[in-house]
Amino acid sequence: MDAFLKASGWFAQLPEREQADVAAQIRWREVAEGTYLFRQGAPSEYWWGVADGLLKMCSTEPDGQQITFTGLSRGAWFSEGSVLRGEPIRYDVVALRDSRLAAVPAATFFRLYHHHIGFAHYLIAQLNDRLQQFVTSYAMQRSLPVDSRVARSIAGLFHRKLYPGTETFLKISQEEVATLAGVSRQRCSQALGRLRDAGLLRTEYQGITILDLEGLRRFEG
Repeated sequence: MDAFLKASGWFAQLPEREQADVAAQIRWREVAEGTYLFRQGAPSEYWWGVADGLLKMCSTEPDGQQITFTGLSRGAWFSEGSVLRGEPIRYDVVALRDSRLAAVPAATFFRLYHHHIGFAHYLIAQLNDRLQQFVTSYAMQRSLPVDSRVARSIAGLFHRKLYPGTETFLKISQEEVATLAGVSRQRCSQALGRLRDAGLLRTEYQGITILDLEGLRRFEG
């Protein structure tokens, strides 16, 4: 997994000796499709990175209804807010497909935070980008029609800083897109058809190829 770490912006900024120390302290976790990485209330013992796979960050209401906050694709790092506060995690993370994650222990995280200014700057930018993403997602769920929600949910996985590992071809199923957008699979299929007809994407075996990312972000349905 050296390639995954070296592709992470924060890791590449560290001196070589520090890189070796951090790599040795990272733990790796396999999470099967449909399995929770953790549930709301779990201790914030690690800072997590997605080396491979796809997960979603969500919250489960008392009546069992799930609210999806965002997808977490390859290259995403998350839970820094909970680690910084030293508080239990306030959301669930569940794998939408078999996934592999890197877990940076909290002690290692804080050592980097206190002694490497580049790492601290990375975290500030990460928190700002994540906040903007959540505000946009909240507004989207309340105001946009379904086709636009599907378009924005797909486009949301293409964030240069939050998801640096995402490529033009996105290995994702219609069911996974529907889950992220909070719509039925049938309705998602209809929306993908409209987006395909608009020349914004191409549906393929085992995934979607993005043809016009900015068009997806602006699509109004």
